[in-house]
Amino acid sequence: MTLEIKNDLGSIDIAIDVIANIAGNAVVESYGVVGMASKHQVRDGFAELLGKENYARGVIIENNDGNLDVDLYIIVGYGIKISEVASNVQSTVKYNLEKTLGLNINAVNIYVQGVRIINSED
Repeated sequence: MTLEIKNDLGSIDIAIDVIANIAGNAVVESYGVVGMASKHQVRDGFAELLGKENYARGVIIENNDGNLDVDLYIIVGYGIKISEVASNVQSTVKYNLEKTLGLNINAVNIYVQGVRIINSED
């Protein structure tokens, strides 16, 4: 599935997986986020951490007439205020998608799938 952007020079097709990977990279770089989780918990295992190549499995993109709704499934660090982490992730993802791809972002929804202890060795 692709998102088509038209301009005066022609059209650009952007794969939904590309948008999901950009959003996933922005998420895991945010403070307080341990990693991305799968959107299919029952099938993939409860709160499984996704690797860099699988970020698209933790992101759902819906196109509503050129405005995108982004659903993110994340795992946050223990002892960190979840509402602050979610707010930070929302603003970071929205900014990255709007500036990188020039897309209109309608909503960024956060689904916290688990809480894990952050390793101090990393």
